Amino acid sequence: MNWDPDLYGSFQGPRLRPALDLLARVELESPKIIFDLGCGPGEVTRLLAARWPDAVVTGVDTSTEMLEKARASDGQTKQPFDGQTKRPGGDINWVEGDIGEFETEKADLIYSNAAFNWIADHDIVLPRYLNSLRPGGVLAIQMPRNYGDVTHVAMAESANAGPWRDALAHLIIDPPVAEPSRYYDILSRLAENLEVWETRYFHKLEGEDPIVEWFQATTLRPFLEAVGSKFRDAFLADYRARIRLAYLRQADGRTLLPMRRVFVLATMKAS
Repeated sequence: MNWDPDLYGSFQGPRLRPALDLLARVELESPKIIFDLGCGPGEVTRLLAARWPDAVVTGVDTSTEMLEKARASDGQTKQPFDGQTKRPGGDINWVEGDIGEFETEKADLIYSNAAFNWIADHDIVLPRYLNSLRPGGVLAIQMPRNYGDVTHVAMAESANAGPWRDALAHLIIDPPVAEPSRYYDILSRLAENLEVWETRYFHKLEGEDPIVEWFQATTLRPFLEAVGSKFRDAFLADYRARIRLAYLRQADGRTLLPMRRVFVLATMKAS
């Protein structure tokens, strides 16, 4: 899937809020090796590097476009990386990779904001990452869990509402993010300390159709790519109409986007 870093960044403030809330709960004093999985254009990766300036910090993402944006912000070009060595001048390492398969051996902190909701097999992938930490290392993850909300139900309804339905059928999948209790069961026997919680945010958005624009940068993208240029505008108009009926503007003209998010904070057992 192709990503648009500028469109994604148009809602930088509300997208960063959960990331900052998760980062505030990480109590490590001096981690040496840090990975930001699903780093996107790198805003949070740079916050990690600023908080722990002596650490080797690596941002990993599957999107070439996102990583180009991240590197450009740091004045870098694509360079090889061995995973354990700090770049001259303390620059962040930007690596293209699938976080469902990426290896992060000997890490002190594995952080991920709104990325593992794109990855399947959490019961396999998350324990693997926890086990790749050094003793006392931390796995810190945030994932949106809004797949039963109107925003996502309307995507499925719009996908089935027109001549494009066959092209979009493969995108109607079971929710990839489970209830918080499921993540407790997956990780509790492996972690020294484990906290799992859920927060419902009400993201305050501005613009004519801000919820549609929000999801055009994320969940709607595979739908818009799969539907093709012939039906793209009609599909998007159908979805926009459903969202306008469900999410009315507030008295001040803004629109509130409710979104539940699951947080996982796990510490690897000491050896």
